[in-house]
Amino acid sequence: MSNVIYSSKIKQIGEFAQEALADGMLILFKNGAPVDLADYCFIHSHDDLKQDLQAGQIIQLGKHIYKITAVGDVGSVNFRELGHITLKFDGNSQAELPGAVHVEGEIPTQLFVGDEIRIVND
Repeated sequence: MSNVIYSSKIKQIGEFAQEALADGMLILFKNGAPVDLADYCFIHSHDDLKQDLQAGQIIQLGKHIYKITAVGDVGSVNFRELGHITLKFDGNSQAELPGAVHVEGEIPTQLFVGDEIRIVND
C-alpha cells in the first residue's frame, strides 16, 4: 500500500519554467519564491514533508509518475523548509548538486496550474 508523504498543487508557473522543463529540469518552489528565481519555477502550495526524500519513492506531477533515483545532500531540507528542489529527468543514481532530485521517466511536455504534486513510498 502506498503511503503519501507529501501533497501540494501547482499555483503558478514562471515565465521561463517551461523552457527549463524542456532542458530536462523542473524547479519547484513554494509560494513566496525569490523574485529572481520565480520566473524559472513551478510555484506550489506547500505541505509538510512527512519523511525525507529518498531513492525508490514515487513522485507524481499531474498525470506523470516518476521514480526517484537519487537525492542530493540538502534535497530533503530544502524541500521541507523552502518547498524547493530541482528535479532532473536523467535517472542518475548519484545527485549532481546538493539540492537536486533525480528521477526516471520522460520529461513532461507541459504542466498546468492546479496539477497535483504527490510523493509516495511504494
